[in-house]
Amino acid sequence: MAQIPQSPIGRIMPRHARKRITDALADTRVVLVNGARQAGKTTLVTQVARDRSMAWHTFDSPDTLAGARRDPVEFVRLAPTMVIDEVQRCPDVLLPIKELVDFEFVPGRFLLTGSARVLGMRNLPDTLVGRMETVTLWPLSQGEIDGAPDGFVDAVLHRDAEIFHSSELTRADYVERVVRGGFPEAVARAGRRRRAFHESYLADLINRDVLQLSEIRHGHEMRRLLNLVAARSGQLLQPASLASLLRISRPTVDHYLGLMEEVYLTAQTPSWSRNTTNRTVRATKATFVDSGLAAAILGLNETALARPDSQLGGLLEGFVAMEIARQLSWADARADMYHYRTKDGVEVDIVLETPDFQVVGIEVKATSTPRAEHFAGLRHLQARTGEDFLGGYLLHTGARTVSFGPRLRAVPLSALWETPSGAALRRSSPRPATARLRQ
Repeated sequence: MAQIPQSPIGRIMPRHARKRITDALADTRVVLVNGARQAGKTTLVTQVARDRSMAWHTFDSPDTLAGARRDPVEFVRLAPTMVIDEVQRCPDVLLPIKELVDFEFVPGRFLLTGSARVLGMRNLPDTLVGRMETVTLWPLSQGEIDGAPDGFVDAVLHRDAEIFHSSELTRADYVERVVRGGFPEAVARAGRRRRAFHESYLADLINRDVLQLSEIRHGHEMRRLLNLVAARSGQLLQPASLASLLRISRPTVDHYLGLMEEVYLTAQTPSWSRNTTNRTVRATKATFVDSGLAAAILGLNETALARPDSQLGGLLEGFVAMEIARQLSWADARADMYHYRTKDGVEVDIVLETPDFQVVGIEVKATSTPRAEHFAGLRHLQARTGEDFLGGYLLHTGARTVSFGPRLRAVPLSALWETPSGAALRRSSPRPATARLRQ
């Protein structure tokens, strides 16, 4: 049994994803915890495995990896229940796992971790469709770092929820959080040491994982593309334009963008439309999974981002988008995340849509004085969706919540992680709270 790794922060932070993993193991034969390197997968899975007395194997061990490659069928039968860490290093074990769990229907038989989108890897012998549940573990959320509830998504997706939030955080506090990001090693460091972590992380990821997934002839092209994508945080992704700037082919750019997603450097947000068939052909937005990495790629620190003409707006939008993506991975309410842009240039930074087509719009502004004109996109979305519009929220760097009309609120950005979920609000006592429900 593996020992729980020591945390660089000095304490093991509770992760919201833990309940999803344990729930999945109770009724699913194979559970995969997937996500970026250094996000805390091994620490979390070790905790779960110890509680369940599961055997531990990691393909970071050369001997273990060699044994699995030599005889994958025998390897997967070594223990009644098993953890396989970094499974993407030996996809040959996946087909024997499939054959075994088809013959022996045992919930929680395998708990896998991966630092790449394992089932998207080329030459995969088979998949585990219908036999496996995937839990994505992102870098730490702000609520996990602060010990806050992280309930904003659940709250705003409740039809009767209203957010009334005040904050003592300043614009400088938000800038620091953007530059810090959520990797435990980065949270534990500051200044030059934090920058050193981000730089070495990127170098190792490209030289190790990206090369494992694909043969890249010119690694410097990938780094230049990373710079361009980071500089366009909050903007539409235009692969043809990127190809022209880099003087490489459009297929090469598409290939590199796919690799960036596979290793959890970026996530792409599709365009929202009432006509669902149009969504796949409209421009997406690419967001760095960790805002600290994006700032490091651009060489921006707290001092640079404090300037009025800085790139804070785009980085702040990406920061918010990924905090919401984290919450969507564990929220009780189900929704998909989009962005919205019309041919006339009307925009909403983030749109959440539930399975029954109810909609929440979210705008992000690096301002402490929200104004009526900042709600133009949200009002347009409200008019278009009618009764399906649950609410529109402008997240800003100021101190107070301000109403701008029915179901329209300007809310301090820290409401993202300090708001309790709708379920928690319904159970709460009538004392003052960050958010409340109409009675």
